[in-house]
Amino acid sequence: MQHRISLSGIFPPIPTPFKENGDVDFDHLGSNLEKWNSEPLSGYVLGGSNGEYAYLTEDERVECVRVARQTIPRNRLLIAGSAMESTRATINLTQRMATAGADIAIVVTPNYYKARMTVAAMEHHYKQVADVSPIPTMLYNVPANTAYELPAQAAINLATHPNIIGMKESGGDITKIGFMVSETRGIDFQIVAGSAGFLLAALSVGAVGGVVALANIASRKLAQMMEAFHKNDLTQAREIKLP
Repeated sequence: MQHRISLSGIFPPIPTPFKENGDVDFDHLGSNLEKWNSEPLSGYVLGGSNGEYAYLTEDERVECVRVARQTIPRNRLLIAGSAMESTRATINLTQRMATAGADIAIVVTPNYYKARMTVAAMEHHYKQVADVSPIPTMLYNVPANTAYELPAQAAINLATHPNIIGMKESGGDITKIGFMVSETRGIDFQIVAGSAGFLLAALSVGAVGGVVALANIASRKLAQMMEAFHKNDLTQAREIKLP
């Protein structure tokens, strides 16, 4: 299950549009994606924190991916959030996301029983999901929302799994990002920053891109920042004014 997929570039975690009655507005989702398709993006994340996945049913989450796949060109990645609190439910939703057209499943840390979320428990959870997932998987650490910090050592250990290709790190600890990059060098494991606020710093220590909410409205400036960085023009990269 070795999958070499590049996570380099900018990915907006897109919001989920709703109608006034609370139903998901799938037509609006499609029209939003048509506009984003003209922007310099590497793909999209559906069902992330910015997409308010916690307030959607499983069927709504899957349908968002199915509808989005009809509009997203094949040369852009569709990364779908498939996390649930239990391993069994996460496996089931991950498989459904693959059937709906997702290229990658991004799995946020389970967190309800925080005292039991040990390194061993996390490794077991993610390995069980990755073992049977028909698509590559990504780890997702977002302690601001989960009140749980995925330990660096857990991510490093999981990086050796052939179906875990990377991690979205939203904690903002640049030292941690640099350490994980260093410890996984030579492994097909890529780290992306989870916020525009530390994107440039994360790139400087080895991250390959960003899944950042700001990309929904400022993708061109973020792409310019990455281009300047890859040209080793850090002065220009720092001078780009983000909203």
